[in-house]
Amino acid sequence: MTKKDPNYVAKIEQAIAKKYGEETVQHPKKQWTDEKEKEYLDQQRELHHKELQEGDVDKVELNGVFVPKKLIKKNSNRSCPVCNVYSFKSNDDVYMSKFQCCEKCYIKWVEGREERWKTGWRPNN
Repeated sequence: MTKKDPNYVAKIEQAIAKKYGEETVQHPKKQWTDEKEKEYLDQQRELHHKELQEGDVDKVELNGVFVPKKLIKKNSNRSCPVCNVYSFKSNDDVYMSKFQCCEKCYIKWVEGREERWKTGWRPNN
C-alpha cells in the first residue's frame, strides 16, 4: 500500500483556488460581519412575519377538508357526482373532464360501456 501524502489536501485547495479563484477555498465566516448578521436576522424576521400573515388565509370547509379560498376555483368541482367522494388525484381529472366521474367510478360503471354512459345512464337512476 502506498503512503498517503500529508500535503494532498493543500495541493487540492491550491488547484481549486488557481482554477476558480481564492474565494472558493475561503471559509464562509471569513467575510461574515456583525452588519451582515444583523441584516440576515432582519430578513428572517420579515420572512417569518410574512408567513404568519399568509397563514391567516380564510379557509373553507369542502367535504370535511379545510381548503384556502385562494385555491378554490369557482368552475372546479373535485367531487365525483356519482359517488360524492372528494378527490385529490390527478388521474381523476382525466376521467372527470371526459366522463364526469372519478377513476374508481369509471372502472366500475363506465369501462366497456361508454356508449351507454354518453346517452345519460347513471347508476343513481
